[in-house]
Amino acid sequence: MINNIELEEIINNKLKSHSINDPYSINGLQVEGKKKISKIVTGVTICQKLIDYAIELNADAIIVHHGLLKPKNDLKVIGLMSNRLRSLLTNNINLYAWHIPLDIHLELGNNTQFAKSLNINIIGNLNNLIMYGNFNKIITSNELYLILSNKLHCDIIHYNYNNNLINELAWCTGSGHNYIELVARSGINCFVTGNISENTIYYSQEYKMNFYAANHDNTEVGGIYALSNWLKNKNLDVTFINLSTKNNKNLFNKF
Repeated sequence: MINNIELEEIINNKLKSHSINDPYSINGLQVEGKKKISKIVTGVTICQKLIDYAIELNADAIIVHHGLLKPKNDLKVIGLMSNRLRSLLTNNINLYAWHIPLDIHLELGNNTQFAKSLNINIIGNLNNLIMYGNFNKIITSNELYLILSNKLHCDIIHYNYNNNLINELAWCTGSGHNYIELVARSGINCFVTGNISENTIYYSQEYKMNFYAANHDNTEVGGIYALSNWLKNKNLDVTFINLSTKNNKNLFNKF
């Protein structure tokens, strides 16, 4: 059992959240529930289905990567926001979220865990959100497509405009498609991220790149899963629920 404020602080300290500017999320405790926490549910993104699982499991807290609250947003408690908050508050469940801090952490972070899950050797960073590296051997663009499809259990969008073998690649989990020009100008001709935009197609074509959009949530399972295991090692009762995957056999505690 742990105090809800203590839980927030140990994760903040681990992820160094106080030193990170995050324009996309309020990091830490977003909705306060009961003071004492015995059971924790974790997942990539807060949604009603995850909240319902937490209620079913009698959880005292939910920890996610994508939470409910953003800095300086014009918050209206209507629609889905109203439903979700009502479910959390009625059941006295704490909601925590860590966004950029969980993307960039060199041990537990999404980019690091993505590389680990695909057996990519990390060489370095292009910026704090983009890593680059290589595999133990040169692979084809189709082999990378199959690796991503099999590992992430989702449909992969692939644009191949160079037909070259892949000896180096860059990646940014989540919504990294706007960094494609930075990757291209660095001399790396293969980029993997979660999302795609209309412009991405033309950038990959004109820079003669391999580009893979591997689903926002599916590329970011690794960070929250690693954080869940880190908390388990502190003797906390944590259940990770993977709603990002299409494979329902892997719903609980799998990545």
